[in-house]
Amino acid sequence: MAKIIDGRKIAERVKDQIAKDIFALKGPRPNLAIILVGDREDSQLYVSLKEKEGKKVGIDTHLYELESSISEQEILDIINFLNHDDLIDGILVQLPLPDNFNTDKIIAAIDPAKDVDGFHPDGPEYLLSPVLASILACLDEIKFVPAGKTACILYNSEVFGLSIRDMLAARGMVVTLKNKPEGADLLISALGESHKIKKEMIKPDAVVIDIGISRLDGKVVGDIDIEDAKDKIGYVTPVPGGIGPMTIAFLFQNVWEIYKRKHG
Repeated sequence: MAKIIDGRKIAERVKDQIAKDIFALKGPRPNLAIILVGDREDSQLYVSLKEKEGKKVGIDTHLYELESSISEQEILDIINFLNHDDLIDGILVQLPLPDNFNTDKIIAAIDPAKDVDGFHPDGPEYLLSPVLASILACLDEIKFVPAGKTACILYNSEVFGLSIRDMLAARGMVVTLKNKPEGADLLISALGESHKIKKEMIKPDAVVIDIGISRLDGKVVGDIDIEDAKDKIGYVTPVPGGIGPMTIAFLFQNVWEIYKRKHG
């Protein structure tokens, strides 16, 4: 029977520590600027969650809510302003952007030392993408030893898939991309396709990390059909309640890390 990796529990531990550290400051608090372009319902939901959780840990958020009709240059001008605003410790552009914008160009415009999502190609090593940090936290939680084991990554975004590959390979794993998931000790899926992964695609007792999110019959679900595969999986992250809460927690950890380095 599959054992659940409780992302909410891990996230609460991370946020509790951040809140304690910020409370001990007794001075100015860290500040995060969030840029939201357009009116996607899921993006608005994620941003409101980040604002709500930010208040809990003591991070002030500043929302720049922009119409999808705004020009790309105007977005770049806002980012440039935030890059030079000493109050702002971190900058987050909520993805995905509307199709008429060049996402790579916009992300590259962020000061690498303020890119809390860890997507900037020249970003410092201490700012790890919250998704990558969440994957590592899951493996630490279950005391998974990566060296010598096999991993398979299923994904739509090349940048995303390759960044996970590089992270796991650096820890001694043999990584395949998009093929032979049934032979992998660790299966990571970020497809966003409801219940795409069935039990025949999973190695017995494999660790399965589900990053995908979609809706099925009005419910939020992941890529893994847990009900179908529960007798074959070793450990699994649920959707909801798995990777999602952790990414917000590690986002705030990046904001806090930037603040600490700036203020010594």
